[in-house]
Amino acid sequence: MGYESRMAQSFADALVLPLYQRSKYILFSDCHRGDGRADDNFLKNEFIYLAALKYYDQYQFTYLELGDGDELWENRSMETIKEMHTHSFEMLSRYHNSGRLYMVYGNHDMAKKDASFQKKYFCEHSVCPGLRFYPGIILEDSFGRKNIYLTHGHQAGIMNSTFWKINRFLVRHVWKNLELAGVPDPTSAAKNHTRKEKTEKRLSGWAKEQDVILITGHTHRPMAGTAQSPYFNTGSCVHPAGITGIEIENRCITLVKWSLGTRDGQSVYVKREVLGGPVGIDAYV
Repeated sequence: MGYESRMAQSFADALVLPLYQRSKYILFSDCHRGDGRADDNFLKNEFIYLAALKYYDQYQFTYLELGDGDELWENRSMETIKEMHTHSFEMLSRYHNSGRLYMVYGNHDMAKKDASFQKKYFCEHSVCPGLRFYPGIILEDSFGRKNIYLTHGHQAGIMNSTFWKINRFLVRHVWKNLELAGVPDPTSAAKNHTRKEKTEKRLSGWAKEQDVILITGHTHRPMAGTAQSPYFNTGSCVHPAGITGIEIENRCITLVKWSLGTRDGQSVYVKREVLGGPVGIDAYV
C-alpha cells in the first residue's frame, strides 16, 4: 500500500466537523507529553502551552490535536504521563467537557487507535471520559467552497505507518539511548532533513492532486500555505523557542507561535505572534 492509499484510508474513517464563518479552531500537534524525565521535551514548554490553551478557552476555540500528543514510543505508561502533566490534562478536560476537544493519533501514539486503549485510559472515571481518537478530521466548509483535511502526516512514510511497531522498538531500545549521547534518530522525519523534505513533498503533492487544503504535523516544521500551495503544517510543541500551531477563524488559516517575552522591569510573559497568514479558504477556489 502506497502513501496515497494510506492517506485515503485515513480520511475514509475521518471525523467530519462543520466549518462555519463563525467557527474557531486551534490546531496543535506533536506535544510528545512524556513522563517528566530528562527526555520529556514537552516539559520545558508546558507553561507556554497552558497559557495558550487558557487564551483559546477564553475565546471559545475548539481544540484539535493532530497526533503525537503523548510520547508512547519512549514511554510505556499512559497513566504516568497523565500524572506528570496533570495541569495539561485538566485543561484538556475543560475543552472535552464543553464539547470542544477532538484528537487525531500519530505514529508515536498509534496505540490510541485501539478501542481497548481508549476504554482503559479514558473511562468514565478518568479525565476526558469517553474521549476518542481518529485517523483524520475533515472540516466541511458550510459554503461548499473547499474542505480542510487534517491528519498527523506519518502516512507519508511506510516505517512510521505500516511498520510503526518496528520503529517503536528501535526508539525504545536503540535510539533513545543514543540520543542521550548526541546521536539523532535517522528514522525520524522531524530530526532527519532528507526524510523531512521527502515527507513534506509527498504531503504537499497529495493535497494538490486531491484539490484539498491539507494540514498536518509530524515533521515539526511549521509551514504556512499560500494561494499556490494548499499544504500547512502546525509545527510542534517541543521546539526550544516555544510552540507553534494553526488557528482557523473566519474561514481563514493563520500560523502562530507562542513563546516567552520580557517587558520593561524584566517581567516575563507569554506572547502570541503571527508567523504566516491569514490565508482565506476562498483563495483556493
